[in-house]
Amino acid sequence: MLETSPFIEKLIELKRVSKVVKGGKRLKLYACVVVGDGTGSVGIGHAKSSEVAPAIRKATESAKKNMIKVDVTEGTILHAATGKYCASHVMLKPALTGTGIIASSAVRAVCDAAGIKNILTKSLGSHNPTNLARATVNGLKSIRSVAEVAEMRNKPVEYFVRKKHEKVENNTEEKPD
Repeated sequence: MLETSPFIEKLIELKRVSKVVKGGKRLKLYACVVVGDGTGSVGIGHAKSSEVAPAIRKATESAKKNMIKVDVTEGTILHAATGKYCASHVMLKPALTGTGIIASSAVRAVCDAAGIKNILTKSLGSHNPTNLARATVNGLKSIRSVAEVAEMRNKPVEYFVRKKHEKVENNTEEKPD
C-alpha cells in the first residue's frame, strides 16, 4: 500500500562526502531536502547516511520539524525581500499573475514548496544549492504581513489591501469633442 504525503518534497542536493580517518576514507551521502505544504509552510532539512534512501528520509524528517510560515497572497509575496546565508544572497520580488517562477533550481524548489506561483529572483554570491535554499528561506522569513505593517504605521488594514475592481475615474469619463 502506497502512502501519499500531503507535503511537497523536493531534493535540492545529493552528494558524496568523505571523512579521512586513520584507516582511509569513510564515504557517506549528504542529502538536502525542501518540504512544504503548498499553502505557505516551508522547511529545509539535511542529513547524511551511508545509503541514499536513509539520507533522504532523515533529511525529510528534519525539514518537517523546521517548517516556517510564509505569507503568500494571490500566488506571490507581498513585497520585495533579500535573504542571506553565508556567502549566498537571494533577491526576491513579487510578480504579476502569469509570470511564473523565475529562479535557479534551489530557489525554485523552495518557492514551489511554499506555494508561490509568481516571483522574480536573483541569486548573488555563492551558488551552493544548500546555501541558496537557506538564503531563500531567510528572505521569506523577513516578509512582513499586512497586519504587521498596518500596526506599525497605525493605519487600518483596509488602507494596504489592493482593490481589484476599482475603476479609475479618469479612464471612465467621456471626453467632449
